Amino acid sequence: MKKHNFSAGPCILPKEVLQKASEAVINFNGLDLSLVEISHRSPDFVAVMDKARDLVLELLDLKDKGYSALFLQGGASLEFLMVPYNLLPEGGKSSYLNTGTWSSKAIKEAKLFGEVVEIASSKDSNFNYIPKGYKVPDDVAYVHCTSNNTIFGTQMKEFPQTKDQLLVCDMSSDIFSRKLDFSQFDLIYAGAQKNMGPAGTTLVVVKDAILGKTGRKIPSMLDYQIHIDKDSMFNTPPVFPVYVSMLTLEWLKNMGGIEIIEKRNVEKANLLYSEIDNNPLFRGVAKKEDRSNMNVTFVLTDETKKDRFDQLWKAAGISGINGHRSVGGYRASIYNAMPLESVQVLVDAMRAV
Repeated sequence: MKKHNFSAGPCILPKEVLQKASEAVINFNGLDLSLVEISHRSPDFVAVMDKARDLVLELLDLKDKGYSALFLQGGASLEFLMVPYNLLPEGGKSSYLNTGTWSSKAIKEAKLFGEVVEIASSKDSNFNYIPKGYKVPDDVAYVHCTSNNTIFGTQMKEFPQTKDQLLVCDMSSDIFSRKLDFSQFDLIYAGAQKNMGPAGTTLVVVKDAILGKTGRKIPSMLDYQIHIDKDSMFNTPPVFPVYVSMLTLEWLKNMGGIEIIEKRNVEKANLLYSEIDNNPLFRGVAKKEDRSNMNVTFVLTDETKKDRFDQLWKAAGISGINGHRSVGGYRASIYNAMPLESVQVLVDAMRAV
């Protein structure tokens, strides 16, 4: 029996997606060729790339609104430097909201390109909350935030208010999980390996009109405009991750889209947080108002129960809930494909301690 996979990433994917992907590795589209050995310029794969990009814009309600969707490589980590390369003018300033490990890394890269204003940080409390009441400077080119913090289990419920500044968001760990007005963002990026597909490709959704205004000479591979002009195939794309992402987006659309999956995600999160709050043996790590519906972080209040709890969840077929070393305890990642039944299995183990 397949285990209950609470891994933070690479993470759980829908069973039907894995089935279709495995079949395509053997024989794709009846070609008697594997998906991973056909030309990326073949009509069969070009159709995959086009459909994947189209589904992104459709699900985010950004079709015909001046946005392009790209499937690139290098993970969100490469986007940490591609964003300032493409959006920060020579001699300009950028601003960042520091809510954890990944935003800290993004800040480090941005400093290579110009002045960075850290408008707020929750580092003082090991990033267990989302800062509020901050002001976005008027003289910055863009504001960067991270919508969900995988390691610390926090999630933004409101986003920075901008005027002329661009709004950029790293949505690696909660993309496609909840309804938002995605048109408020000028650029979104997300590693595929949380809610969309396997590791190996990165989604970038960018408003076309914001590009080409920095005065910088950008290396071709790091230039969003070049990738747009080449239909996201400037170089050989990561064929398998793009295909699996397309399958996952199809699965999400067939389920009813983001609105339906959000209801399921809220139900799963409520079930688990309710047990954490009502079971005296457990305590949540993140501030309640900033809790993530994707990554639930919690610790035991009595460490003498650790061996017992660990035995229980392992015996129940649970995998991947050990907390990150920065936080300790436990972390249950309940991404889109995680069924409610698996969360119930974890809750039952918590009740049995």
